[in-house]
Amino acid sequence: MCGFAGYYGTGDYNREEILDQMGELIAHRGPDSKGSFVDDYAALGFRRLSIIDLEGGSQPIHSADGRHVIIFNGEIYNYQEIRKDLIEKYGCTFQTNSDTEVILQAYQNYGEKTASMLRGMFAFVIYDKENHTMYGARDYFGIKPFYYAQMNGTLLFGSEIKSFLVHPAFHKEVNKDALKMYLIFQYTPLLETMFKGVFKLEPGTYFTYDGKDFKTTKYFDPTYEKKDRSFEETVKKIGETIQESVDYHQIADVEVGSFLSGGVDSSYIASTVKPMKTYSVGFEVGGFDETTYSKDLCDILHMSNAKKEISSDEFFDALPEVQYHSDEPHANLSAVPLYYLSELAAKDVKVVLSGEGADEMFGGYDTYKPSKSGDVYRKIVPASLRRKLGSWAASKPNHKGLGFLKRNATSVEESYIGQAFIMDNEDADAVLAPKYRSSLRYQDVTKPYFDQVKDQDDLHKKLFLDMHLWLPHDILLKADKMTMSHSLELRVPYLDKEVWNLARTIDSKYCIDGQETKKAFRTSALSKIPMDWAKRKKLGFLVPFRVWLREDKYYNRVKEMFQKDFVSEFFNRELLMKWLEDHKNKVGNFHRQIYTVYSFSGMNNILY
Repeated sequence: MCGFAGYYGTGDYNREEILDQMGELIAHRGPDSKGSFVDDYAALGFRRLSIIDLEGGSQPIHSADGRHVIIFNGEIYNYQEIRKDLIEKYGCTFQTNSDTEVILQAYQNYGEKTASMLRGMFAFVIYDKENHTMYGARDYFGIKPFYYAQMNGTLLFGSEIKSFLVHPAFHKEVNKDALKMYLIFQYTPLLETMFKGVFKLEPGTYFTYDGKDFKTTKYFDPTYEKKDRSFEETVKKIGETIQESVDYHQIADVEVGSFLSGGVDSSYIASTVKPMKTYSVGFEVGGFDETTYSKDLCDILHMSNAKKEISSDEFFDALPEVQYHSDEPHANLSAVPLYYLSELAAKDVKVVLSGEGADEMFGGYDTYKPSKSGDVYRKIVPASLRRKLGSWAASKPNHKGLGFLKRNATSVEESYIGQAFIMDNEDADAVLAPKYRSSLRYQDVTKPYFDQVKDQDDLHKKLFLDMHLWLPHDILLKADKMTMSHSLELRVPYLDKEVWNLARTIDSKYCIDGQETKKAFRTSALSKIPMDWAKRKKLGFLVPFRVWLREDKYYNRVKEMFQKDFVSEFFNRELLMKWLEDHKNKVGNFHRQIYTVYSFSGMNNILY
């Protein structure tokens, strides 16, 4: 695990010096060593966190013939099988025992299909020193980040956007389309980031670059294909596949720990691995702490557990660091507890396993549940009236019952955007300053994905959308940035291509059964963990921001931020203050809207 930064292009500046400055900004990703390659065309910089082949895996790695050089962030779990194949078929010899060199030699023998052969999490760049061309890729699900920008005759690329800021070719401008979508989704769901002209390489995609044209090609195109299995057979297959994936994800030359919440996802992994060390966090406020569940499970399974209770002051104090490391504004409240959880684990280990991805694979969110009352409502009430009632509900404070009218106003394609829906199109435009408003609607973002699964049932439409938006742009971005801020490698066994090959074939009724989510998955988990953990309702990282915001201390802290001059550059300050006052006085619940703007405001030094 590590980070990289680089560029392709010329200019009137010291190439080595600029590359070193770019690398310094991501030094937290790889504190163990650094390396670089620079010629008249390309500059590749690398920061290493040593996990596999501690002695021989330093980067960049050059091919034996000297033609190619690679920088790589991630882990390839089937690298030993690919290495064996390369030796037997092509007579390859290796200078190191690293997975990095395996990617390089695979490319020299298999070319552009290399990315599709890999099992793991990855982002990499391979440079051809003879032809002055590049090939690179990002993993299937977007576990590892890859950013790029073409500006002023230069291609910039790297693990984090912040490394671009010091390059003379970089031009900083806020992307107004991304800002509006951020206010709606709580993250940037577009491939173009909050920085105009800076893009994320789409998950499951490789690129080629010849010095002029940056061409992308999808090598992974997820589709669903139901297979006729019994429930018992499905449960058995889930257990076998997860066990295999967990085994692969333990490959390391350092100790591997595990994150542990009170829910089924992390508990299933921890009980399968039985690591020496597990880690949990919660909050001092009652009702927002799952660490007791974690400790109880560790007592049952004879594992050690380190935990931390986060205070309100610690939450607010961490926000500048959290936003800085996020690269883009990010309003998922759980990023802060994940930041502290990573800090806690990094004191002991370099690698942890975590449960991200199970919900998107096996149907774990409450939003996936069918609504009998909703079905009846949509059948009885005409669509035109439902739309009017939904629009009326959207204009009101978040009182109980209004969410039902909003959710059932239209079809899934019109109303569903994923696990967070902070504002609708109109509210986002209302809170934005006029020059940052956009004609882009959230339906414009979601439609291309829904179009790809138009023949699927509602559950699989939601799963597909979350897999393409919520998972890479929120969950995995947060997981990578918060763990790497503490030089900690996060591995996610549920996000494995063989787990996906199984999940894509599971019947909906084995995912959602009435009000039970992840039915087959939870049943499989019973072979490893007690019933109380396997069947527990999903909570996630509960954060009492709603409660704190009604306390004078934190109300005033947010109010002070909203009164700063730069805030009026982007937002309707009058509306922000109304939200803040109404929330404090319990006229409505606006804490998510407030936090979304507050998080953006915390990045003003970087963005503006």
